[in-house]
Amino acid sequence: MDTQLWVEHELDVLISESKTYPDQAFYRELKQLFIEQYQRIEQLQGELDGRMWNPSQW
Repeated sequence: MDTQLWVEHELDVLISESKTYPDQAFYRELKQLFIEQYQRIEQLQGELDGRMWNPSQW
């Protein structure tokens, strides 16, 4: 299973099993932060790949 999907699934489980609102809110924000960070990583990997194939960017 892909790491991103696994982490999101585990956070969903924590959200659903949390008994208090502050815990649920914490896990929801943690999930959102994780998603944003993963998107940044993918964007930077794409930029790196693009620069590697573009001789004017070397």
